[in-house]
Amino acid sequence: MEEEKLLTGEESLQLITGMINKAKNSFHDSGTSMLLWGSCVSVAAMVTYLQLEFNFSIGFNIWLIILFAVIPQVFITMRENRRRKVVGYDGYAINVVWSTYAFTICGLIIYESIVPSAFQHIIQNEGWQLTKHYLDQSRPDEVLEPFTLSITSIYILIYAFPTIIMGRIRNYRPMITGAIITYVLFVASCFTTTKYDMIFSCIAAIACWLIPGLILRKKYLKQKANV
Repeated sequence: MEEEKLLTGEESLQLITGMINKAKNSFHDSGTSMLLWGSCVSVAAMVTYLQLEFNFSIGFNIWLIILFAVIPQVFITMRENRRRKVVGYDGYAINVVWSTYAFTICGLIIYESIVPSAFQHIIQNEGWQLTKHYLDQSRPDEVLEPFTLSITSIYILIYAFPTIIMGRIRNYRPMITGAIITYVLFVASCFTTTKYDMIFSCIAAIACWLIPGLILRKKYLKQKANV
C-alpha cells in the first residue's frame, strides 16, 4: 500500500511538471507572438515613413503584411487551445486578449479602407467636395480626397492594449515598460503629421513587442535547453 501511494505521488508530480512545461511552450510565453507582431509592424511603419519622406511607392500597401501576423495569431491560438488539456486562468485571459487585439486591428484596417471612399461617395451625391485653400493665396486651391485623421495615433494607442495586460498578468517588466513608452508616443503623435507618426509607430512596435520578445525568447530557449 505504501509503495502504491508513493508511486501515485510521483506520477502526480510528473503530471504537474509536464503541465508546467507545456504551458511554457505556448505561442505567447515563448516570445513568438511578440516577435511576429514586432517585426511586421516595425517594418511596415518604417517602409511607410521612407515612402513619405522620399516620395516613392513600392506598388502595394505594405500594411497588408499585418495579415501575416493576424492570421497566424488566430489559428495558432485556436490550435493551442485544442492541444492543451488544461489552460490556466492567466493563459486563457492572454489568449482572449491577443485574439481580441487581432480582430480589433482587422476592424481598424477595414475602417481605414472603407470610410474615406464611402464619405467621398456621400459628398459627391450631395454636390460638394473637400478643398485645400491657402489663406495667403500663394497657391491655387487643391481638391482633396477624404482621409481618416490621425489614424496612426489610434493604431499606436491600440498597440499598448495587449502589451500592458500581458505585462501585468505575467508581471513581465519589459512589456510594462514598452506599454508606458507607447502611451507616451501616442500623446506625442497627436501633435505630429502622419510621416512622423510612422516613426513613433515603429518605435512603439520595437518597445512593446520586439525587444520584450527577444528577451523572452532567449529565456525560453535557455529553459528549454535545461529541461
